[in-house]
Amino acid sequence: MKELKIVKKNRTFVPEKLDVVWGDLAPLFEDLKAREIHTVQELEKWMADRSELEAMLEEDAAWRYIKMTCNTSDETLLKNFQYFATEIEPKIAPLNNELNKKLINSPFIHQLDKEKYFIYLRSVQKSLELFREENIPLQTQIQIEQQKYQSITGAMSVRLDGKEYTLEQAAVFMKDLNRSKRKSAWDTITNRRLEDRDALNTLFDKLRSLRHQVSLNANYDNFRDYAFQVMGRFDYTPEDCFKFHDAIERNIVPILKENASKRKNSLDVETLKPWDMDVDPDKLPPLRPFHGGNELIEKTKVCFTKIHPYIGERIEIMEANGLFDVESRKGKAPGGYNYPLSESGAPFIFMNSANTFRDLTTMVHEGGHALHTFISSHLELNDFKHLPSEVAELASMSMELISMSYWDVFFDNDEDLKRAKREQLIDVLKTLPWVATIDRFQHWIYTNPEHTVEEREQEWISIFNRFGHHFADWTGLDDARKNLWQKQLHLFEVPFYYIEYGMAQLGAIAIWKQYLENPEQGLDRYMNALKLGYTKTIPEIYRAAGIQFNFDEMYVKELANFINEQLIKLQD
Repeated sequence: MKELKIVKKNRTFVPEKLDVVWGDLAPLFEDLKAREIHTVQELEKWMADRSELEAMLEEDAAWRYIKMTCNTSDETLLKNFQYFATEIEPKIAPLNNELNKKLINSPFIHQLDKEKYFIYLRSVQKSLELFREENIPLQTQIQIEQQKYQSITGAMSVRLDGKEYTLEQAAVFMKDLNRSKRKSAWDTITNRRLEDRDALNTLFDKLRSLRHQVSLNANYDNFRDYAFQVMGRFDYTPEDCFKFHDAIERNIVPILKENASKRKNSLDVETLKPWDMDVDPDKLPPLRPFHGGNELIEKTKVCFTKIHPYIGERIEIMEANGLFDVESRKGKAPGGYNYPLSESGAPFIFMNSANTFRDLTTMVHEGGHALHTFISSHLELNDFKHLPSEVAELASMSMELISMSYWDVFFDNDEDLKRAKREQLIDVLKTLPWVATIDRFQHWIYTNPEHTVEEREQEWISIFNRFGHHFADWTGLDDARKNLWQKQLHLFEVPFYYIEYGMAQLGAIAIWKQYLENPEQGLDRYMNALKLGYTKTIPEIYRAAGIQFNFDEMYVKELANFINEQLIKLQD
């Protein structure tokens, strides 16, 4: 019988039973700080001990976050999360800076394997450059303020047809074939969001101000330039992001404009309205790939096993260890994530399923992240597994496309299967302009830190329209359009984490292309790239996957044409 229980590695430095309170943690940090190092072997043992401590702390913090997002209405869970943010992390930050100095200043650092440790040591050096004691309380405050977004949005619900729904559940009505029902649902959802518009604007203004102060303290003119350094963006610049935006505007938006025209004709409406953009253009009922969270997990396990037995078994292990919370409910935070558990070498998948096709794609997306967590868990240091988002999202977005070859698990009707694949590929195209929109908006926000709410709304509409989101007619709906950006959790909680989705989406298309041409070789390259974790540069990891880290116009055009060709094939 297969062993499905997750067994953590035995600790060699951190006591097996340790309460995460400062009185128990402080001696471990003091040991690392005071320990004498006489050889390169002792230096590597010191690094391994530090890594073990970091992994334990990261997993403890992970569970606090997971439990809080699973039930945002439980004050105890919120306080447990805040305790770590206010009582543990601020004490760790200056000590970590001291440990970074100790590592970089060690006379034995030059005897370390340069290739093995290059990425890690580069990150440590950058952390030292950016560290400012005065930013510790500000970063604590930012972390606490960010969580208010989930408390506000997690409490949002609406009543439709006499029944209460979360906003994720209510979004299902956007696929109803009855246009008046769609409009009624859209109005209800929008009005509910607008109730908290002022509260979210106030929260965002506070976050923007705090982030700007952090960047000034670190001697940066704005938070954009500071964030690029903190996020370790060694392989591209803001100017590269602007090139990406331009390439998407010129090569992807025209394809979507043509699709919008076809949608308008198919639906036989005078103008497309926002509530017309998710319904099936052929007036078919919404796809139902599964019924309930358990069936979603079971079908995903079968689908992934067909790709490769190892991948399917990862889902089985997660299920056996209770590492899923997939169904939407009131009081649960919005969105979805895969949270790596650093010490266990496994992840937790959180999402808000409402039994829709979108939930299928969310599950395989997060399943790609989960595979990445498992397959890189062998890496020696915890920092080797701190993935840059450009690599992490490559794993998840590629899995969305690779898994399509086995979506017959979810659809036993060939026409439904083709339709699901068409929807997925159109969504792939739609992702790119939305990424460009959110990213461009963030560049403006943080390089114009003194802007007003009104200026922010106007800039949002300008960028929103630039990338084709005006295909729908928003006449008379200005308040709703101005407020759309507030739906994007990343803007509140993980600023500047979004362009990665666009870069990784291009990479995922390239991985899928080579997978279709040679499935065995394509999958091997994909999995070998994931095994690297973050031990190579981003371009090197992409090359290991057999693709380019590239987002110039000709490359975007080539990949857009490939997707268009696949869409045409699915029309047959």
